[in-house]
Amino acid sequence: MSVADILETMDYGEAPESLAEALAWLVDQGSRFGHFIDGAFTKPGDGFESRNPATGEVLATLTQASEADVDAAVKAARKAQPAWEKLGSHGRARVLYAIARLLQKHSRLFAVLEVLDNGKPIREARDIDVPLAQRHFYYHAGMAQLMESELPDAEALGVCGQIIPWNFPLLMLAWKVAPALAMGNTVVLKPAEYTSLTAMLFADICVQAGVPKGVVNIVTGDGAVGEMIVAADVDKIAFTGSTEVGRKIREATAGSGKALTLELGGKSPYIVFDDADLDSAVEGLVDAIWFNQGQVCCAGSRLLVQEPAADLFYAKLRHRMDKLRMGSPLDKSIDVGTLVDPVQLQTVSGMVAANTAGHVHVADTPLPDQGCFYPPTLITGLNPADTLMQEEIFGPVLVSTTFRTPAEAVELANNSRYGLAASVWSENVNLALDVAPKLAVGVVWVNGTNMMDAAAGFGGVRESGFGREGGWEGLAAYTRRKGSAKALKEIEAFTGEGSTVDGIDRTAKLYIGGKQARPDGGYSAPVYGKSGKLLGHASIANRKDVRNAVEAAQAAKGWSKTTGHLRAQILYYIAENLQARADEFAARLDAMQGGKSGAKEVEASVKRLFTYAAWADKYDGQVHGVPIRGVAIAMKEPVGVIGALCPAEAPLLGLISCMAPAIAMGNRVILSASEPFPLAATDFIQVLETSDVPAGVVNILTGPQADLADPLARHMDVDAAWSFGAKALSKVVEKGSATNLKRTWVNNGMARDWMGAGGEGHDFLRAATEVKNIWVPYGE
Repeated sequence: MSVADILETMDYGEAPESLAEALAWLVDQGSRFGHFIDGAFTKPGDGFESRNPATGEVLATLTQASEADVDAAVKAARKAQPAWEKLGSHGRARVLYAIARLLQKHSRLFAVLEVLDNGKPIREARDIDVPLAQRHFYYHAGMAQLMESELPDAEALGVCGQIIPWNFPLLMLAWKVAPALAMGNTVVLKPAEYTSLTAMLFADICVQAGVPKGVVNIVTGDGAVGEMIVAADVDKIAFTGSTEVGRKIREATAGSGKALTLELGGKSPYIVFDDADLDSAVEGLVDAIWFNQGQVCCAGSRLLVQEPAADLFYAKLRHRMDKLRMGSPLDKSIDVGTLVDPVQLQTVSGMVAANTAGHVHVADTPLPDQGCFYPPTLITGLNPADTLMQEEIFGPVLVSTTFRTPAEAVELANNSRYGLAASVWSENVNLALDVAPKLAVGVVWVNGTNMMDAAAGFGGVRESGFGREGGWEGLAAYTRRKGSAKALKEIEAFTGEGSTVDGIDRTAKLYIGGKQARPDGGYSAPVYGKSGKLLGHASIANRKDVRNAVEAAQAAKGWSKTTGHLRAQILYYIAENLQARADEFAARLDAMQGGKSGAKEVEASVKRLFTYAAWADKYDGQVHGVPIRGVAIAMKEPVGVIGALCPAEAPLLGLISCMAPAIAMGNRVILSASEPFPLAATDFIQVLETSDVPAGVVNILTGPQADLADPLARHMDVDAAWSFGAKALSKVVEKGSATNLKRTWVNNGMARDWMGAGGEGHDFLRAATEVKNIWVPYGE
């Protein structure tokens, strides 16, 4: 045989990883685990088996947590939290550094145990999962060290309940635990029922690292335990998992005052233009969809190929698929391991079997005789509306369609209820960087895929959840502004009788789409001043007026594409026109509220407009220092359409404090004006009409906020909802937001100092922006 013949016929031999140390560790623990609470393992109780999905063998028995167990863990975390926070930046940094070092020392043990429990190939656990987990603890040890100097106004939230999935058990633990501990919080973590063993090993190294008792607590069990944590006395819930469960958690926590971040499902587009390096794009696709058997929330499971390159690309892809190797996950020579459990295997098989569209290609690779193996599968020729193009399969199944133009590629990519990640392949960097900002996702990889690092935030938009994990932006989810807030004093509208003060009965209209509009219901309500005099009538908006306002805001999408400089000019112009009528507005405020604070409120309103005009072109993104030859660009983008229930107090300043940061960042707004004092907002309409504000950018509704809160929160075309109104509205807004899992920002019945620092600043800018991380490798 010639050398060429040998190269063509030779195959990979077996390269098994030893599992002796992992099995020895399990035996040392008695192959039975209790919970890890207050620095020690509890006595094992009734529970469930953890099995190797490749063989079906039982690895260990874990304990099903009871409500008493969860309460004990929360109590231990609550008791430990003040001392942990007071340990200070350097004290916490030392502990996190110790954890990182121990993860390195025991890296092979963690990798093998992860493979036994999860079924992923050993090379993935060894080379990706475990090093990234180490990286997160090292990175956040640095964040802990810098907290006092770089985040002097931030403090810990308290006790964090954390619920993680089975696809990346150790890495998801690191994503959740490291930032929480760095910022001074304590945690109660529930690993997935299928994959709890590396969490138990992590608990073991927490003891070795000197983590104080109660700072880290781990309880095991099924979804019922997650429900217990959500309902427990915790200050924050961090969840990674399915969109369906995330929606239930959003509803369950509504009005509770608990902070919430959700990292949910995805159907990420993988866009290949005809000028791409097709061979590299094929290799990237192998990592995008067959990495971890496709059990990745950001898997590039939706392939979009430009038509001129489609036939050649599909041919190359099918050829590459047929070369993939499946086998024992502990074999260092295999490419694709096993699905996590027979239940997941059945789910994937059922979804593919139910599909009748397109052309199916199954990789020509032998399957092992036992275990939860499913072959790499490609389905081409699907329509965008086909079920498999829209629904997350969470298995090694790739679905595909074609496109003709870049504009069509963007439209197809955004044709999804999800918005987690995307990959763009093109040798034309101008094209790639033109398309990337147009994609409705939280992460974009240019000529690459599944690039992640602790320095660059990861997270999605739409029904892929909200919040970021990693980077500076990820810390916001584990901190709050220092200081104690006071309870909100709810304000009732004044009553009275008689005619208007000036003898002219004027009904103030709504402001929708750049025009004053009569309310759909045709009703209005009298507005009385503190003296009892009738000041005028304000329109009563209803859900149809909300609909009209949302349609107007959606039609004003061009505002998001304008420059910060242009938005700043318009904000300055609004301030200029408001200043010209300062005396008139001051008199109106005094007449409505009584007293003589109107002039001060108008002055503060003008100043606030100047503040956000200044920020409009200065709230910059970042270039993260990630360990690749390339950059990760964190872009600050507008959220979209924001519905805001403005505060009853400070009726002019409160409205402007909600409007100005939102439109400065490129959003469009629907503002529900102060309920007892609406005339300041309706007078402000005239200022907007003379200030070059494009139609639909600002929309103002008046009337009972209780009638507007639910329609705004539930509307599928509203991207975020803020509530600074009555306490009861916070629950309405948060519960309603579960329809499309929009971001919310509510006061939970706590007052805000609208005249002072509490009425402006980075909190408002963060709420008005999304962070999109665009990864751009470079070099030949």
